[in-house]
This record gives sequence, structure tokens and C-alpha cells, in this order.
Amino acid sequence: MTRWSALVVARPKLVLTAVIFLVLASGAWGSGVFDRLSLGGYTDPGSESAGVENLIEEEFGRQTPDLAVTYTARPGESIDALGPEVSARLAQIDPAALANTPLSYWTAPAQAREFLRSTDGTEGLVVLSLRGSENTRIAAYHDLAPLLLIDGVNTEFSGFSVIANAYNEESESDLITAEAISFPILLVLLLVIFGGLVGAAVPLCIGGLAILGALGALRGISYFTEVSAFSINIASLVGLGMSVDYGLFVVTRFREELRSGAETSDAVQRTMATAGRTVGFSALLLVCGFVGMLVFPQALVRSFAYGGMAAIGIAAVLSLSALPAALTVLGPRINSLTWRPGVVERSEDRAHRFWGGVAARVMRRPVAVAVGIVAGLLVLSAPLVGASLGDLDHTGLPAGHPARLAVDDLATDFPLANNGATLVLFGTDGKAPPASATAEFFQATAEVAGVRRVVPVGTTESFTAIRAIFDDADRTEGAMTTAATLRELPAPAGTEKHIGGLNALTADGLDSMGATLPWMIGIMVAVTFALMVPAFGSVVLPLKAIAMATLSLAASFGILTWIFEDGHGAELLGVTPGPLPATMVVLIIAVVFGLSTDYEIFLMSRMVEAHEQGASTEDAVRIGTAHTGRIVTAAAALLIVVTGAFTLSDLTMMRFIGLGMIVALIIDATVIRMMLVPALVALMGEANWWAPGFLTPRRVPPDANGNSKTVAAQTFPVDTSPR
Repeated sequence: MTRWSALVVARPKLVLTAVIFLVLASGAWGSGVFDRLSLGGYTDPGSESAGVENLIEEEFGRQTPDLAVTYTARPGESIDALGPEVSARLAQIDPAALANTPLSYWTAPAQAREFLRSTDGTEGLVVLSLRGSENTRIAAYHDLAPLLLIDGVNTEFSGFSVIANAYNEESESDLITAEAISFPILLVLLLVIFGGLVGAAVPLCIGGLAILGALGALRGISYFTEVSAFSINIASLVGLGMSVDYGLFVVTRFREELRSGAETSDAVQRTMATAGRTVGFSALLLVCGFVGMLVFPQALVRSFAYGGMAAIGIAAVLSLSALPAALTVLGPRINSLTWRPGVVERSEDRAHRFWGGVAARVMRRPVAVAVGIVAGLLVLSAPLVGASLGDLDHTGLPAGHPARLAVDDLATDFPLANNGATLVLFGTDGKAPPASATAEFFQATAEVAGVRRVVPVGTTESFTAIRAIFDDADRTEGAMTTAATLRELPAPAGTEKHIGGLNALTADGLDSMGATLPWMIGIMVAVTFALMVPAFGSVVLPLKAIAMATLSLAASFGILTWIFEDGHGAELLGVTPGPLPATMVVLIIAVVFGLSTDYEIFLMSRMVEAHEQGASTEDAVRIGTAHTGRIVTAAAALLIVVTGAFTLSDLTMMRFIGLGMIVALIIDATVIRMMLVPALVALMGEANWWAPGFLTPRRVPPDANGNSKTVAAQTFPVDTSPR
């Protein structure tokens, strides 16, 4: 870091110009990523149900519907009169896009027509199964919908492809709205925090560049693996948030160095040697935390990791290159364009006094503070005991969205037009099961509660397939219960049973996420501990950081469960109560755990610095809190603005993310970081700094002036410059 900072100081304009040019070029090239993004990635390709779907598609053509189209008869006409017009519309579809012949009320066999006509006889249904990958099937909706519209006829579209498209379109619109709202608010807050326009603009410019750079990184990744469209949302959220955090930390330290009398070049190098090291270490820790998401089988969840890692990496690179170069060029002008002379110095002094006073008051009664806060957070965590995970479905769309209304109408008017479940029965020695076993299984399936009817799909040399039609609409609680019962249904002797269909795909996806989540958390915890131990030269501090992050997450999810699943206040938010969306739970865990450890690094780096310079534990707590309290709380407030804009979305999952981040940041940055951590550090005293012998800093003989120094401490990625 020393050599790099010397290079930046020597040629700041060259470094600044080169970095900005590269990022802008990356952003220009990365703008092409939007044509390469996947709209799918929801299912687990290695699950039992996915295997059944592939098998059925190979032998009989795809049976699971992707698109359902409802036509309502014109006033005064019979639904049968629409037959010729519907057939004409279906004839316009390229056969290559279809997995099999569309199932239509007007062309279906007599025994199937009752499933395709509404209960009041005024609507007819067309069901299409599409060819290709999940992404291809979802994207095909945009081409097919115009072909299927009939002039003067009320037409509704529903199905998995329609819902997935609705989520993608709404989230893209929400991203634009969130950025349009958050950028000006961020600028105003930064003006208040920095006291001047120049200091406020620098972190915001770094954030904008980080988003552009992330686009280029995501396009590069898209050439090697599937990247979901949601990765852009994550890159925007994380890139802007972390850039502002890092910019705040670096600029604040630079201004401190200037106030101490250092020349600009020396101030930049000291800032890079201290705050710069902390930023680099923080970014490494956050990136490694997102690595844990790569273990999930769903491409959608892995894409969250791609977006997060790309944004954090670019933000860190910019904060360690373009930012110090800009500070070198600006020098003392970083404090210019203030609304009142001396406002910068006065605000810094007030913040130091306030947060130092908070730490002092906490340490006067550390036991009472620690016990009270922990007890309160455990109470907030209590609702988490009854939490359950769910999938993204039509109820997460706005109440008046056409796709949501269409799904509700389909369930009401066509109660038997559901996918239900597809069951495959294998015999022994690679042969199809005997007729007696098939008949026995057929009858047992029909007797399961929630199954309305069983129909044959087909028989091959190695298996027989049947389809169970449910009483309840797909992916509702009743349908999922029926699918679970069928999964547990014993197969006839000498046979083997597998289950597929939309409900089984959903259940398998949730099961795989639940089974993989502990691995993700384990990776995050292990990486955090492994990196923090050598960084702080302590085993106790990393364990405390992990415990605090866990407590913060538990309390946050307890509140989210109380609102989104238990329904308290859900009506005010305009959301439908239900299980917590699994993909969003994974995302919030990764981001909040990373931010918790991030704020811990900012705080503990100054405590470690003070302690290594001879301060007692209590003095180190007071000094560290005084110097970083304003930074941590300001960083959290800025990130609340970035994520809080998502609460304005009409999508339940976006409101879940927005509110979840707001709650987590408030709890973590104030209650835990500024009160609980100082109390615990004060209580543990010198035990905070315990570490095995090989991590104990190595001492060297005094120099010519009789001063000794700690060699190992100079390699720690923490803020260690003398004050």
C-alpha cells in the first residue's frame, strides 16, 4: 500500500484520468450486458422434480404449462363462437417455440374440455408449454402475447412465464426509481455530513463510477455462466452503498490528517496506510462473504453473488486509486464550498465529543447496558421461531397488477386447470412396471386428499407417467401440501417413484435453499474469523464480531417475520402476509452480515490502533468510538437512503429488502456497534487482545532514539497511524 500510495501521489492526474477512462470504457462495453441477462434461474436443476421434467420432456414433450391464456366471450355470444379466431391466433405461433400442440378448449378432446372452460361457461382457456431453457421460455412471452390478442375480446395472460416477466419488469422500473430518488437525497445528506459540496460530491462520484464498472464485470461473467437480471439491482445497491461508505471513511481520515498539519501528499499516504488498508480488508471480507452464495444451485441466487462481488471489487479499486488521486489533486480544497467557515472542524469536534461521551456513559454501567440490549434483541428475535421460507409467486406483485389478477381469476374460474403433479413409476431391470403395479399406484394416487383426478401421461419401455390434478391452484398452501403427501406416498413393491410438476419444483427449490443456507453461513463465518484473527491479532475480537452480527441478523429477521409473515402492519405496507421469500432472505443475510463485520472493522481498527499505542482498554474504546461513531452511523444513514428507496416499490420482495436493510442497519450501526460493542469490550478488558503466541506482535530492539515499535502491527490491515 505504501508503494502504491507513493505512485498515486507522484502522478495523481495520470492515475485519475486512467482509472476514469477505464471505468467509463467498461461501463460503455458493459451496457451490452442487458441483452445477455437471464430472466430465469429460479429452479434447482439437480432436483428430483427437475429430473422428472427433463425425462417427460424427452419422451412426451413438455407437460408443465408456461403460459395460460383466458378468452372471455363477447357480450351476447357463446364462448364457442371464438373458436375460429383462437385457432387463427395459435396458427401464427412458430412451431419451434412450442414443446407440443397447445391445449385449447376449442380443440381439446371431450374429456379434457371441462378443465378448459370456466365455471360460468363464459371463458375458454388455452394452455401452452414452451420449448427451451427456463430463460428462453420466460423471454418468449413478449413475442407470443401480441400474437394471441383478439380484437374486442377480453384476454388475460397467466402462468410462470408471465409472473417471471412481471417481476423482472417491475424490478427494472423500481431500480430506476430508487436511483432517481436516492441520488439527490444522498447528496443532501453528504452535504450535511461533510459540510461542503466538494467533500460531498467525491464519494457520490465514486459510487456512480462503481455502478458503471460493475456493468462491465457482469458482462464479462455472463460469457462464462448464467447471470440473472436481478444482478443489476444488487450491483447498483451494493456498489453505490459501499462506495459512499468507503468514500466517507477515506475522506474523513484525509481531513483529519490535514487538520493535524500534514501536507497534502503526506496526508494522502497516511490515509492510504491506515484507512486505505481498512477499506481493502473490508472489501476482501465482503467479497469472501458473497462467495458463500455461490454454493446455491439456483442461478438466480448465484447472480446475487456476482452482482455483489463485482460492485464491491470495483468500489474498493476506485476507493484505493481514483479517490486518493482526487484527494491529492484537491488537497485542502476538499473542504471548500461550505455554507459557513469552520463548519467542517466544528462538526468533527462535536461528533468526537458526542460519541466519546456515549462510550464513557456506556462503560460506567457496562453490565446493565449489555444485559439490557441483549435481552431486548432476543425479544425482537422471538418471532423468528415460527418463520418459514416461501417462493416468489403472484401474491408478491401489486394488488392490481394484470398478471396477479389473471392468476387469481384462473384459480377461481378454472379450478381444475392446474399443473398439479407428474408422477413417474419405474419398474425393475430398466423395464416399465407391470400393469398391476401401475393400476395400484393409479388408484392410490387418486385417493390422496387434495387430488381431484388422475390422468395417464404415457408409458415407455422403462417407466409409466401419470398426472394428478389438484383441488387447489398451483403453489398455494393446499397444492403444496398435496404435493408433499404424494411425495411420501409409498410406491408399489418392486417399483420406484419420482415426482415432478410445478408444485414439486417449487418445493424442491425451497428444500435445496434451506439445506444450502447453513453451508453459506458456515463459509461466511469461517472466512470472517480466518481474516479477522491475523488482522486484529486477537481471537476474541473476531468471535465477538461474529456473535454481534448473528444477534443483529436474528433481531432483524424477527421483526421481518412479525410483519411479513405474521401480518402485523402488512396492510399498511400493502403486502400480502406469507412465508418469507427465500431468495431475499439469503440476500439480506449476506449483505447484513457483511455490513455488520464491515462496521466492526471500522470501529475496532481505531480501538486496536489506540491500544497498540499504549492506551488502556477503556481509553481505546472511548477513542475508537469517538473517531468512528460519526462515520459508522453516517454510513448506515446513507445506506438506509439507498436501500430505503426500495420500500417505495410495489413488489413485496423489494419492500422486504428495503425494510429489512433499514431495520438491520438501525439496529447494527447504533444499538450494537455504538453501545453493545463498547460495553462488551470494556467488560472483557485485556481478554479482548488475547491470541496464540504466533499471532502476538514481534518486538524489535529500540531505535537510535530509544523508541521501540511493533513490527507485526505494521502489516495489519487496520487504521494504525499515530495521532
